[in-house]
Amino acid sequence: MKPIEVTNLRLKFPKESAFIFKDFSFSVLPGEKVLFLGPSGCGKSTLLQVLSGIIPDSIEVPLKYDAIRRPDSWGFVFQDPDTQFCMPYVDEELAFVLENLSVPRNEMDVRIKEVLATVGLQGLPIRTPIHDLSQGMKQRLALASILLLQPDFLFLDEPSALLDPDGVFQIWKAVKEIAANKTVIIVEHKIDYIVDWVDRVVLFNHEGEVIADDVPEVIFLRHRQALIEYGIWYPHVWDDYLASTDYAKIVYGRAEKVKQHEPLLYLEQFSGYRGRVEKIHIPKAHIKPGSWISILGENGAGKSTFLLSLMQLLRTTGQFKVEGKMIEWKKRNHTLPKELTLVFQNPELQFVANSIHDELAFSPKLKGKTDIDVRRWLQIFQLPMNEMRHPYQLSIGQKRRLSVATAFTTGAKILLLDEPTFGQDARNTFMMLEQLEHLRKEGIAIVMVTHDLKIAENFATEVWTIDNGNLVEMREKESAYAGTIHST
Repeated sequence: MKPIEVTNLRLKFPKESAFIFKDFSFSVLPGEKVLFLGPSGCGKSTLLQVLSGIIPDSIEVPLKYDAIRRPDSWGFVFQDPDTQFCMPYVDEELAFVLENLSVPRNEMDVRIKEVLATVGLQGLPIRTPIHDLSQGMKQRLALASILLLQPDFLFLDEPSALLDPDGVFQIWKAVKEIAANKTVIIVEHKIDYIVDWVDRVVLFNHEGEVIADDVPEVIFLRHRQALIEYGIWYPHVWDDYLASTDYAKIVYGRAEKVKQHEPLLYLEQFSGYRGRVEKIHIPKAHIKPGSWISILGENGAGKSTFLLSLMQLLRTTGQFKVEGKMIEWKKRNHTLPKELTLVFQNPELQFVANSIHDELAFSPKLKGKTDIDVRRWLQIFQLPMNEMRHPYQLSIGQKRRLSVATAFTTGAKILLLDEPTFGQDARNTFMMLEQLEHLRKEGIAIVMVTHDLKIAENFATEVWTIDNGNLVEMREKESAYAGTIHST
């Protein structure tokens, strides 16, 4: 294997005034494990695509360089797993890889079952439609397809962003075993699982400039201030945040509880269906004004299905009341509950406009409001101030922040959020949580699907657990912000 390198790279997206990279040079030696760290939107994913050749071979983006050397044998795990697949079924997707490697048909089933077990999908029927999988399960499948390819070089763009804690451990365990002698470049926010494994950490600033490139111990010791300044994840960043004055304000603010009224939402023997199959069942539950409910559970447990069912995007049965009014699912001419708004796990499913400005202003305009301060929301959520930029031109992290920002402008009384912090750097994660806390104090109910136990521990007022399509536990914190959680 030869080194991979680029010299004096210049890259700028169309209609953007600033360069993503300007006179940028980088190289990686055979067998090295390199971690890219930097604030959301600084160009980490873009650089992976340049080094692999996806840009400009598959995605036409203007760029120049003095020299570039790309790998001959490589695999790429995308940040968004939906962009990874070529086939409609699990077995067809994996067989497609094996066909390209000229693997005999009679050997395929064994290899497919082995690789599914490696990424934690053992027991999954191989004839499962990919669109029926949760996003976390899709992320496992995407890695499985790359592992089957057995490339010399791996580009991993947040391969564990949508996984539950056990899944994160299992995915990185598999990567470490299979990629021991391979060259690997990683973009990842969940660094605790790999910080002791990588050889180098490359630290970027907002302008895509390298401000440090060294072994992990040096980066986290000597460049701690830069990590804090740019809001980048580093070991024990949660400990520092919980000791900060920003979090102290939240603790102080929760001394005064939101005035309790009748439940905003009430469920009894509530079920949601995909086709004719029941996928989620809630025996009895209610949501009060000013509550923050974190929903936990393994990938594929039914957490996202629960939110889709509440929004009446899936067929439902049972009692479902919002502010005392019965909500009944209708096959035709049914309307979505106006008191609820949903932030999808995939932000692209949410966008309806051709510019950032129109996306943020869409819901208020439907309600006759024309005075929304778009630039204020752009500033709060750290989004490009070019209001006419198309939402699809944003990075995954920026798309996610835009989708959450639009929920703030709807005026809904219950916010349903499906993994709202995935793909975010530390600064934007804490910003988003603080903004949601402001809404909670105003009496808005927050219902958040998350795999981040720190969020559940330090922000939620209640923790619900869904397992195998059933709400199996509801735990309410004894105090408004922290302390022992007890079963109810």
